[in-house]
Amino acid sequence: MDGVSDKVAYFQAITGLDDPDLCTEILQAHGWDLELAISSFTGSNPPDDDPPYSASASASASGPGPRHLAAGPPPPPPPPTPNAGGPSLTWRIITLPVSVISGGLGLVSGAIGLGMWMAGGVLSYSLGMVGLGPGSGRRGGGGGEDSSRLVSVSAAAAEAMEFVASFEREYGAAAGRPNFVSEGFMDALQRSRNAFKLLFVYLHSPDHPDTPLFCEQTLCSEALAAFVNENFVAWGGSIRASEGFKMSNSLKASRFPFCAVVMAATNQRIALLQQVEGPKSPEEMLTILQRVLEESGPVLVSARLEAEERRTNTQLREEQDAAYRAALEADQARERQRREEQERLEREAAEAERKRKEEEEARERAEREAAEKAAALAKLREEKALSLGAEPEKGPNVTQVLVRFPTGERKERRFQSDTTIQSLYDYVDSLGCLEMGNYTLVSNFPRVSYGSDKFSLSLKEAGLHPQASLFVELNS
Repeated sequence: MDGVSDKVAYFQAITGLDDPDLCTEILQAHGWDLELAISSFTGSNPPDDDPPYSASASASASGPGPRHLAAGPPPPPPPPTPNAGGPSLTWRIITLPVSVISGGLGLVSGAIGLGMWMAGGVLSYSLGMVGLGPGSGRRGGGGGEDSSRLVSVSAAAAEAMEFVASFEREYGAAAGRPNFVSEGFMDALQRSRNAFKLLFVYLHSPDHPDTPLFCEQTLCSEALAAFVNENFVAWGGSIRASEGFKMSNSLKASRFPFCAVVMAATNQRIALLQQVEGPKSPEEMLTILQRVLEESGPVLVSARLEAEERRTNTQLREEQDAAYRAALEADQARERQRREEQERLEREAAEAERKRKEEEEARERAEREAAEKAAALAKLREEKALSLGAEPEKGPNVTQVLVRFPTGERKERRFQSDTTIQSLYDYVDSLGCLEMGNYTLVSNFPRVSYGSDKFSLSLKEAGLHPQASLFVELNS
């Protein structure tokens, strides 16, 4: 990696820094030594004087050294090589192409953490390049989606079920064997992710001479099988099948029997934590798997705790949201009730105001009518008083009339003898003591009622001359 831009991009991908200028300054301060700058930034010890561990060297070693996936089709597996130092977790940062780092490092570090990636020799593999992820096989120009997809989900599951059935036929269905899942690799990877476990991968080579003994004595060892079943999700595939063959190429399997331990990352990528090539005893396999589990245990526990915390937080948020919605609905109900009560009070107030105005208008109208009526009566009395003329002096043609009211009050006046009975009523009306038309003038001795039928008689004709005493009798 000689290009400055490649080193800056790689350093950004490793450290997660977004500022390219800051990355450039850090690299310049370390003389553009990429491993030294990364070690200084992450706080780890600087690399020793050994030459960098190359990708080509890792491809030929039997240990778990990280490898990168080439851009083209994977080359055929190299010839088997002896296991010099035995499988172990590497503690070295491997220089990978920027195309792989920028596309996968952030995804892997997001799943297991940068420190674990450095300590565990995590290697990201693009499963989409070997036809195991969605969108795989779409680089060609022709063919539809069905023809471009290398392995369908149903085909992968069928291959897995066939492998499990074949393994049981060959080595028995007893409890002392790994419980390989009967589903495709991606489904098994997702199952391990959901269970917060690592995925134990076994690639089965039926033609290899070490395979029968390894399966019978190692894989079907009760201690190893119990350990794998308890702590891992186990997936197996035959390299004769499509998915098993692709996984052998992806994992660069150079010797068989081949086992690996991987961890789910994101975007159809995996993190290779350990691979074991060649025959191993149950004790050796147990030691290797125990060490991998010890190295990865804190990460899995942390992931499980984070997931539980997320679930707890989600549940708490849902409960808080439900409580908020309930409180909001209660507040809205109270507000609606308050508004309805306010509207009812406003309607009642408006109705009361309307009635008050109607009553006030009716009272004003009645008062006005009464005033008009009183004015009309006063005017009528005045007119009647004027119609009587001046009271005449005593004389032979003058009649003296005494009017007694029910209250005991007496009124006396003189009239011309030819004045009509109507004039007597006009005189009583002009006094304003009684309601007009609500009384009758009568005489007691003899009792004579001078009603409307006698209004036109003169006083003399009615026998009231020269004097008369009349009583006011109220009409019932």
